[in-house]
Amino acid sequence: MRRLVVTGGAGFIGSNFVHHVIEHTGDHVTVLDKLTYAGNLASLEGLPEDRFTFVRGDITDASVVDALVSEADAVVHYAAESHNDNSLHDPRPFLDTNIIGTYTLLEAARRHGTRFHHISTDEVYGDLELDDPERFSESTPYNPSSPYSSTKAGSDLLVRAWVRSFGVQATISNCSNNYGPYQHVEKFIPRQITNVIRGIRPKLYGAGENVRDWIHAEDHSSAVLTILDKGVIGETYLIGADGEKNNLEVVELILDLMGQPSDAYDHVTDRAGHDLRYAIDSTKLRSELGWSPKFRDFEAGLADTVRWYRDHESWWASAKDGVEAFYAAKGQ
Repeated sequence: MRRLVVTGGAGFIGSNFVHHVIEHTGDHVTVLDKLTYAGNLASLEGLPEDRFTFVRGDITDASVVDALVSEADAVVHYAAESHNDNSLHDPRPFLDTNIIGTYTLLEAARRHGTRFHHISTDEVYGDLELDDPERFSESTPYNPSSPYSSTKAGSDLLVRAWVRSFGVQATISNCSNNYGPYQHVEKFIPRQITNVIRGIRPKLYGAGENVRDWIHAEDHSSAVLTILDKGVIGETYLIGADGEKNNLEVVELILDLMGQPSDAYDHVTDRAGHDLRYAIDSTKLRSELGWSPKFRDFEAGLADTVRWYRDHESWWASAKDGVEAFYAAKGQ
């Protein structure tokens, strides 16, 4: 039984990964999570007590981190401040968690010789023009455009430096936009789904032309586990499922899946610095490690996600009013 520490395991993609590991391996998982607004213990309910431990703590706390890493076979580092709008309002928490937190974990992995996998984002590469046929690859230069993406770029570079300078046994993955169960209702897809459930018209930034490369969280989880098992130390792997859709297409598809007119949404002011297009080339991951996504059809994955939010209103209801009040104050 391998012993994994998963940071941020009560968050969206972290909790999906924990469920995936418990279902598909014999590993024991210890989740380290600060339980900020984005963490939710309800996302980890039902996991077997003999294979799962929860520790509430901050990844910047060296004593807590060291104690856990010293007993682990591997660390999978999901914990991050990740909301672009929040980073524009107050960048400091992003520096603390994404930079100092990653440094603290790397130092513990260095001391104890622990395998380390770092979860990152395609936003470190900046954005692409809407009519550009290119996609991000592992050789794309970094060009972050927000406090969030710049701190994630910084954390990626720390990992690379600790591999080269200190021999830390680490890999990195940069993933496209995730959707699926357990995602906070502040995020684009769950916000629109829960708006329709509540009888609120979905909101669309600007003209809705911005493109994201969507991947179901289950596919992200299987990719990370593949990299943890088979990835080459020091290498970076991009994770994507060929799910490019612009925001208008996503909103219209949500409305269609939920039995609403496809034009039953409102345009709101575009957010500052809104990246135009993300697109991932995951050839390296697929060809070298043999990974492939389960949800190749975005509509099928989105329908699965709509069902989850309809069936789990108790999971998201308490956060909904606060999120809508926050956006209403900004005219969004």
